[in-house]
Amino acid sequence: MKNLLYIGNNLNTTKTNISSIQVLGGLLEFEGYNLRYASSYSNKFIRFLHMLWYCIRYAKWVDGVLIDTYSTQNFYYAFLCSLVCRLFAVPYYPILHGGNLPERLDKNPKMSASIFNNSRLNVSPSLYLKSIFNNKGFDNVVYIPNSISIDKYEVTPKLYDAIRLLWVRSFSEIYNPKMAVKVMKDLKDSGYSVELCMVGPDSDGSLESVKALSKKLNVDVKFTGKLSKEQWIKLSRDYNVFINTTNYDNMPVSIIEAMALAFPVVSTNVGGLPFLIDNNENGLLVPVNDVDAMVKSILRIFNNKDLRHQLSTNARQKVECFDWEVIKTQWYSIFKPN
Repeated sequence: MKNLLYIGNNLNTTKTNISSIQVLGGLLEFEGYNLRYASSYSNKFIRFLHMLWYCIRYAKWVDGVLIDTYSTQNFYYAFLCSLVCRLFAVPYYPILHGGNLPERLDKNPKMSASIFNNSRLNVSPSLYLKSIFNNKGFDNVVYIPNSISIDKYEVTPKLYDAIRLLWVRSFSEIYNPKMAVKVMKDLKDSGYSVELCMVGPDSDGSLESVKALSKKLNVDVKFTGKLSKEQWIKLSRDYNVFINTTNYDNMPVSIIEAMALAFPVVSTNVGGLPFLIDNNENGLLVPVNDVDAMVKSILRIFNNKDLRHQLSTNARQKVECFDWEVIKTQWYSIFKPN
């Protein structure tokens, strides 16, 4: 199997971080696969039509179709693209994204069964979603985690003369960016020297409300906007604790990258995070929207050299198995003819 069509959000705008279609697609091309993509149109309706058209246009050329599958509007794109694939007898592979997919399985059981029972395989980047799908009766799910090129993540020593927090995500309500500002405020009020840098594009208008909150609470937050991977990795050298404040999640690449950089990570305990972070072993987990718990966890790291060394070392070791040189063989195996 060499010819692949990849269906997903191929946008590259100031409001989006780099997407999985751009990362995985590029890696597969480098390995010698021939790929076509849909879609990069910004208009949602045109993007949807383009996806369907490519499923039809390349039906005779393609050996398989990868479909990035989320719980929001994209779910319906995935459903209709899967129908077209079945109409033309083309094997397709939904790639399961988004911490809200379990709710979609409950909300739309018939559509879910149509998509996932008829696929060649469903690819889950997290053991969390794989377990959810298995419990719902979907047995054709294979776990292939999001990958990184580990050699691009150089571990540099971190100074702990002050608390310097790094947050990397798109500004979206589901990622609860305001929590980061509240955490900084509590640390500052407790007498600590603290910095907070928030990296990412504004995807739903949340950035302005976060800036307004930081002004109201009188905390000086650094907002960088969207940065390339190389840019934020370079910037990360100036920070010493990585925080993740999300309300829903699956297997965020930003956390994998932070662990590769040997950051001690403090994250909310949601979705796939406890499948990635072993609490007190390679990171710290706190309840959703619990500012006080996150503050206490950050202070544990700041005040305990042995703990942060343990978390940092174990985090790096954990994600070394996510290196593309390891993961690519799993993709090879699912594309082999039956």
